[in-house]
Amino acid sequence: MNTTSRRIILWILNATAAFVGIWALVFPRGFSDAFPGFGFAAWVGHDGPYNEHLIRDVGALYLALLAAGVVAALQRRVDAAIAVGAAWLVFSVPHLGYHVAHLEDLSVLDAVAQSVALAAPIVLSIPLLVPARAARTTTAGTTTELEHTR
Repeated sequence: MNTTSRRIILWILNATAAFVGIWALVFPRGFSDAFPGFGFAAWVGHDGPYNEHLIRDVGALYLALLAAGVVAALQRRVDAAIAVGAAWLVFSVPHLGYHVAHLEDLSVLDAVAQSVALAAPIVLSIPLLVPARAARTTTAGTTTELEHTR
């Protein structure tokens, strides 16, 4: 995977983290009552009583992922992108697992949309874990770095 592809994936994940993180941290009640918006039913509020502390903590977690993702995208370092991809996977796999096991109160449309939305960071994170391509030597004897690996 090349640096440009990694950066595109990182910026998509960063946008997701910013959307969820800012909303949950700054407007926790609105997040509980209306997330994800866009005409869907509330996916958070149906899952137990409102807990401002928990929702703000989730917002802060997403903003932490955003901070790491921005650093990785700006540095263009493969090792940083790998670390961000691993962090997203550690968070996203159990997050998806929980929600897939608790779809009973959602409409079919919301259940499918929520599952797809929670699977997307997993699908996007996996390519970030691919190691950098090795440097190669050209026929002229010079070494060309295929990807910024530091």
